Amino acid sequence: QVQLVESGGGLVQAGGSLILSCAVSGIRFSINVMGWYRQAPGKRRELVAGISSSGRTNYAESVKGRFTISRDNAKNTVYLQLNSLRAEDTAVYYCNRYPPDLDSWGQGTQVTVSS
Repeated sequence: QVQLVESGGGLVQAGGSLILSCAVSGIRFSINVMGWYRQAPGKRRELVAGISSSGRTNYAESVKGRFTISRDNAKNTVYLQLNSLRAEDTAVYYCNRYPPDLDSWGQGTQVTVSS
């Protein structure tokens, strides 16, 4: 079963930046499509960005041009660079495979953007 440990969240002012990390174990990381998801209070969890095993990326329209997903297969880690943060980016951010392994969500990392 996949284990996922997210880190890097925090409180940041609007316009600021953060880098999130997710350490992955329990799977052959390098062959898996990975994604970052987020869940804001009272809203459904949504896919923010995805990255294939070969490094191809895709993004939700709301974050395109501001967020960058990347991966380091040697470290079994997936990253999410968050730039130009907005109040509406406030959420708990999670990583998981894509499609997600529904039994394996980590604790997530809280990102709070103050306006």
